[in-house]
Amino acid sequence: MEPVTLTTGRLLLRTVGPQETDAVYAAAQDPDIQRWTTIPSPYLPEHAQGFTEQMVPDGWATGSMFTFGVFLPTGELTGMLSITMRSLGTGEIGFWGAKEHRGNGYITEAALAASRWAFTRMSIDRVEWRAEVGNAASRAVAERAGFTIEGVLRSSLNNKGVLRDCWVGSLLPSDLGLPSTAPYVPGRE
Repeated sequence: MEPVTLTTGRLLLRTVGPQETDAVYAAAQDPDIQRWTTIPSPYLPEHAQGFTEQMVPDGWATGSMFTFGVFLPTGELTGMLSITMRSLGTGEIGFWGAKEHRGNGYITEAALAASRWAFTRMSIDRVEWRAEVGNAASRAVAERAGFTIEGVLRSSLNNKGVLRDCWVGSLLPSDLGLPSTAPYVPGRE
């Protein structure tokens, strides 16, 4: 699939390439990004290069991962967001925000735009969010974007060779007033 570009009231979401390698590398030096995400630590220039020149284009080409750089109209990178296909109709969202841009709601806005795109253009009926238990910033973004926190998955997140518990949540098309591709009947206890 060819990469797409999404716009919101304040942001441009588009693929990244070699021209963003330095910006990705610089942002990923933040200890919080290295602590809470599964990127390598230390994060080296060759990691950023492999990400922008191979991983991102390959994900789009195979339809396995749709990665967006989150940019201000000035072209400044405020974060990264991806939706990775996990199973038929289910994608998992992941994101990070550049330290100097946190607290502005950019990643929440981007998560909503990408989820809406996934529901309306990609036949996805469930966007899952997962974050290591304790990653309060990621959870706050997910909750502000309307994700329902569903619980804790024990020993289900491998971060740099260590299994950790993670929170899991979901966003459904109906949460955004959109139709699903298949009927949904919630369970009754």
